[in-house]
Amino acid sequence: MGEDQPRFKFAVDRGGTFTDIYVEETRNGVTTGEVHKLLSVDPANYKDAPTEGIRRILEEKTGIPHPRGEPVDTSRIDWIRMGTTVATNALLERQGEKFAFVVTKGMRDVLKIGNQSRPDIFDLRVKRADVLYSTAVEFDERVAIIRDGDSSTGLRVEVLKEPDFSTLEQDLIRIRDELGIRSLAVALLHSYIYREHEEAVEKLARSLGFTHVSLSSHLTPMSKLTPRGYTACVDAYLTPKITDYLTGFSQGFQNSLKDVSVEFMQSDGGLCSIDNFTGYRGLLSGPAGGVVGFSRTAYKEREDGKPPRSVIGFDMGGTSTDVSRYSGHLELVFESETSGVTIQAPQLDINTVAAGGGSRLFFCSGLFVVGPESVGAHPGPVCYRKGGELAVTDANLLLGRIVPSMFPKIFGPDANEPLDVEATKLAFDKLTKEVNAFEMLQQETRKGYIARHFTPEQVAIGFVQVANETMCRPIRSLTEAKGYCRQLRKVQRRLSRSEVTKTSRLETFLTTG
Repeated sequence: MGEDQPRFKFAVDRGGTFTDIYVEETRNGVTTGEVHKLLSVDPANYKDAPTEGIRRILEEKTGIPHPRGEPVDTSRIDWIRMGTTVATNALLERQGEKFAFVVTKGMRDVLKIGNQSRPDIFDLRVKRADVLYSTAVEFDERVAIIRDGDSSTGLRVEVLKEPDFSTLEQDLIRIRDELGIRSLAVALLHSYIYREHEEAVEKLARSLGFTHVSLSSHLTPMSKLTPRGYTACVDAYLTPKITDYLTGFSQGFQNSLKDVSVEFMQSDGGLCSIDNFTGYRGLLSGPAGGVVGFSRTAYKEREDGKPPRSVIGFDMGGTSTDVSRYSGHLELVFESETSGVTIQAPQLDINTVAAGGGSRLFFCSGLFVVGPESVGAHPGPVCYRKGGELAVTDANLLLGRIVPSMFPKIFGPDANEPLDVEATKLAFDKLTKEVNAFEMLQQETRKGYIARHFTPEQVAIGFVQVANETMCRPIRSLTEAKGYCRQLRKVQRRLSRSEVTKTSRLETFLTTG
C-alpha cells in the first residue's frame, strides 16, 4: 500500500531578527513536529522570510522541488497561523503610510496638544512625540449631546451645524492630488454616539479614490476625542502597510492562499482571519503569542495539590524584551501607550523594553551602554558574518552561553554558514583595548586613580550585566510595584528568538483558535 499524502500545519513567529516556523506533519496517521529558523531579513537570498521558510520545509519534507521565486504549492497545507512584528516595527521606526487626519472644525491641533501628560515631571526640556499624520483637514460640522428627560437614556443628540461636504470634498481632492495621500483617519466630536457624519465622510472619500479610511466611531466608540483620534491615526498609519505585506505574502503561494485557512495573532491574544487583521489590533501580535504560550505550558497544578503559582513570562527577542504575568487569566488593558501614541484597544498587559539579543554595545566615556539601537537581522551582530556591529548576542557567544552547533547554518552572504566565533573574539579584543586605554588615561589624569585591566570576557560580562538590569525593570513593575512578592513567582525564561527552543510561542498557534 502506498503512503498517504502528507499534510502540513504551519505556525510562524516573524520577529524583527529571526523567523521561527513550527511545522506539524501528519503522514500515515502519525503526527510529528519540529522548529525551523531563518533570518527575518536577508534581501540577498529571499524577499519574505515566512514564505521562504515554508517553501524550504515543503521541499525538504516532500522531496518535490519548489523553485524559489515561484508560487508555493498549497495542496498539502491545512492552515497557517502567524504572529508578526510588522505593525510594531512600522510604528517604532515611523515607516507607516502617509495619511491625513479629518477632524471637526476648530480641533485640528487636538492630537498635537495631546493630554498634557509628562512622563518626567521635572524635565525642563520636554520633547513631545511627533504626530503621525501628514496634514489635518477640518470638517465643518458639529453635534451636541442634550439632556432630554423624555428619551430612554435621558440624552439625545442634536445636530448644531449641518456638515459642509462641498468644502470637505475640495480639501480631500487637494491633498489627494498635491500630497499623494490615499489614507484617512477620521475622528469627529461625539462620533462615539453619533457616527453618521463619520460614515458620510468615508463614503465621500471612497468615491474620490481614497483606498483606506479609519473611522474612530467604528474602531473605538468611546468618549474622549484625543485617544480615539490617536487610535484612528494608528490604524490609518499601519493598516495599509499591513495590507501590502499580507498581499505580498499571499502572492507567494498558489491561488493567493484562497484555499488555505490563514489566521493572525492579535494584541488581545486571539486569532483573526487574514482579511480582518488590522494595524491597531496587531501592534502586539508577536508578543501576544508568547503570553498565551507560557500560560498554557508553565501554569500547572503543583504536586502537593495547592493552586498553581503565578508565572512571569520573559520573552527576550532580537530588538526588545517583553515581560508579562499570568495568574490564571489573561490580563488585558484597554488603553496603552506605544512609541508616544495612546491607543484605545484591548491588549494583553505586556511591558516592553528596548533591550534584546540584537542591542548594540557601546563604550562611551567610561560607561558600558547597551542599546536602544539594534543591529537587526541585516547586517546583524558581528557573528552573523555580514559586517555587523557588536551586540548582546556576541557577548553571550564569547561567554559560551550560546552554542554555535545548536544554531542552523543560515549566516553569511549565502545563508549557509555557522556563527562566526572568531570574528566576535577579534571584535571584543579591539573593544577591550579601547576600554583598557581609557583606564590608563584615567590613571594618568586623575590623582590616586588606579587603572584596572580588563579581559575580553570581563568586558562581555559587563555588557551582559547592563542588559540584564534593563530587562529586569519590567519584572519589578509587574511584581513588586503591584504588591506581588517576586520570590513566589516562577520565571518562565525564554531566551532570544535567536535560540532554538521547544518552549516557543509558536506552539501557541496550534492550541489557540
